[in-house]
This record gives sequence, C-alpha cells and structure tokens, in this order.
Amino acid sequence: MSTENAPEILQAAGLPRAEAERLAAPPPSGAGVAAEWPALQGWLAARAEARRRLPVRPRRSDPEQAAAALLLTGDRAAREGFLSRHAAAVYDRLTADRTRLLRLPELAYAAAAAYPGLVPTRAEVAREREQPQMHQDGLQIDQGIFLAHCFADPERGLHLLHAMGQPTAAAQARLADFRRSGRAELPSMTLARLGQEGRITFHHQAWLNAEDDEYQEALETLVDLALLDDAVRVVVLRGAPQVKQKYAGRRVFGSGINLTQLYHGRISLIEFMLVRETAPLTKIYRGLCRPGAPPPSVHHDVDDRIEKPFIAAVDSFAIGGHCQMLLIMDRVIAERGAYFNLPARKEGIIPGLANLRLPRFVGERPTRQGIFFNRQFPAESPEGRLLCDEVVEGEAAMEAAIAASAAELLSAGVTSLVANRRALRLGAEPLDLFRRYMATYSREQAYCMYSPALIDNLVRNWNAAERKLG
Repeated sequence: MSTENAPEILQAAGLPRAEAERLAAPPPSGAGVAAEWPALQGWLAARAEARRRLPVRPRRSDPEQAAAALLLTGDRAAREGFLSRHAAAVYDRLTADRTRLLRLPELAYAAAAAYPGLVPTRAEVAREREQPQMHQDGLQIDQGIFLAHCFADPERGLHLLHAMGQPTAAAQARLADFRRSGRAELPSMTLARLGQEGRITFHHQAWLNAEDDEYQEALETLVDLALLDDAVRVVVLRGAPQVKQKYAGRRVFGSGINLTQLYHGRISLIEFMLVRETAPLTKIYRGLCRPGAPPPSVHHDVDDRIEKPFIAAVDSFAIGGHCQMLLIMDRVIAERGAYFNLPARKEGIIPGLANLRLPRFVGERPTRQGIFFNRQFPAESPEGRLLCDEVVEGEAAMEAAIAASAAELLSAGVTSLVANRRALRLGAEPLDLFRRYMATYSREQAYCMYSPALIDNLVRNWNAAERKLG
C-alpha cells in the first residue's frame, strides 16, 4: 500500500492532522537491537493505539478500514526490516544463546513479552480468534513474519527444528500408562499396541477426520508415544468406520483441514499450520529427537533421532492434509475406489509441504494440476499408483496387506531400516532444505489465511457460511 497519501487516509478516518502526520513518519532504524528496538517499539505502540481507537473490523467505514489497513501494512514492513537485521540476536536472547529449546508457540509468545509489539500476545490472538476469519485483522501474520525470519537463519532455524522434534510433555505424561496398558485414547484418535504394531485410528467423527488444532495436537502426542514405546516397532495410520449417515459404517482416512473451523477463525497459524509440519509430520518422516542430543548444524544436519517405519491404510479418500501424509509414509495401502487430492485452490491456502514433496512422486506437471486445478488421483490410476504401493479390496485384504507390509519392513532389522530411511531423506529432502521451505511457508501461509480470496473460496466451494461449528 502506497504511503504517499498516508496522512490524508488517516485523517479521513477521523484522526487529528498532527497525529496523522506523526503516524505517517517512517519507522526508526539503528545500528543494533539495543539502539533500534526502543525507538521502533514506541513507533509501533503509537500506531497500535491509534488502530485500537478505530471500531472493530465489521463496524468500520470504508475510510476507517483503509486507515487500519495502512497502519497494519506499514507495521509489518517495519517488522520485516527490523527482523531482517536482528532476527538472530532476538532468537539468541529468547533462547539464552540457544541453550534453551523453545517450541514455536513458546518462542512467539516469549518474543511478545520481551519485544512488546513485535508479535501479538497470547491474549491478543485469543481475542481476535473469537471473530470469524473475515472479521480479523490478521495479527497472526506478524507471528508468521517473525518465525519466517527465525527459520531463514541457518543455525537458528535448525535449532528451532530440533526444539520441535523433542517429545511433548503430553506424551511423556502418558508414556508409563501406555507402556502398561497398550492403549491411549484422545477425542479425535486412539493409539493401540497390537503385538509389534502401534495402530493410530482416526475417529474425529463429527468432521470425517478433518484436521484442526486439537487433531494435530493429538496426532503429535500419539506419534510420540508410538516412537517412545520400545514394544512398538511399526506404526499404522487408519481411519475408523464413520457414523455420519452418508458414510455410515465406511472407513475414511481423512478429509484434510477443517474448512468450517477455518472460516469461523478457529484454525491457528502456529498451533495448526506450522506446528503440524514441524512436529507430528516431521516426527513421522524424520523421527523423534532423543532428549539431550545436540541440535544439528549447517555442517552436520543429521539429528540423533528415534525412527520407526510408518504405514498408511487409506480407505475412501485422503484429501488435502491427509494426502500430504502419504508423501512421508514408508508404505501406503489403499482400498479399491479410494482417491487422493489436494484442493488447495478451493481452500485458498498452501497445501503444507506438498509443493516440495509431491513433484518427487508424480512429476511437476501433475503436481500443478493437482494443486491449481484440483485434479484427483484415483488409487488405481497410473499417478495414483505412484502415491500408493498396493491396492486391495475388502477389510480382510486390507488387514492382510498391513500385516504383510509390517513384516516385510521389519524383516531386515531396525538398523538397516533406519539407515536406509536416512539415506533416502539425504537425497530427497535434506534437513536444511526443509528449513528453507519453512521460512517461506511461515510467511506465505500467514498471508494466505487472511487473503480475501480465502473467504470467497470457502463460501463458493464449501458453503462455509451455512455450516455450523457442531
């Protein structure tokens, strides 16, 4: 947004001329954090105070919305400039020179406390998320900008990925009970130990296993438990039989992101979009960091991790985020008639890591068709066969295929299996490549979440305004 007529835009929204001219002044800069931040903090605080005097977004007039947009855009440009110069220093302060491991939410909210105005506080984000997505100003965009700069720095980005690879407190609290009982139940999914197999069953019944904040938190907890329990040697993901009338009695693998919750502002940037990619899915693909092991560096990007093979058993369909899961599996078995797709265009967001990973499986042209034109990949099709390893028909055949695949994966021994997984990743997706992708993804996904096109897509393609939260 041009700032040439910024004072006039701010005055049209009711701000006094002198204040409008002060707020339109360029942001301060300095030679170091200690010199620059206090001045920038004051500059941001004055603009935030002016924006708070405006009505909430649904009740703003056109001039008031133009003023709010101008202030937000200018603030973000100033934060980008500050972080481009000082992200490493900010990260080192928050992590005590990288001696502390902070997960993404902890890091963002620690930054909010140490650098007021750089990113929103937890309370500010919570208040905004009470509103539908279309009525939010997008405070989470500032979190995306901050984390993008953290990931962009090689050493800090790898340190942050190492923090995200640690076992969660929720899993550690449940571990002793799981080892004893062989079962862990959460609202959206369950982990059961069946011999050497750890079976994660999705049963988010109200949403056909659609993903939301609770779902991804549950997935990380159960993945951690399966990796931490020595008795589990292979992990299987499968959907439960559904209770909704249209799919009653049929198993469903998953329908991707919960678009209804996204429309109503209930999907978070950090806790869902970013944690999902860097924690549960990364732990499936790369394993679980051993507590106390040193983080990787730009010179040595291999973490010391606990790894196990993962199998996906796909019934009915794997849409969106569930299709993305197939790209990190060691074996994918699909029922006849199942299909996979990535309806990112209809959703208005980036389909996770699919842009990086899907071309390795089906090629770039089918990837563009899948992401831009909603192409489906039936399991039996030539491209579908590149996304799954085996197509079976019927429950008995599916369970037999799971058992046979698990036995084959384990037949050569754990040492060989883990060595080959690591060697495959080294050629296909080195950790530093993943870090660089996350630097782009953090910022771009944040802006996508608040694009006017996202709401338009959800209304036209999902009829989201008519769907209730349940």
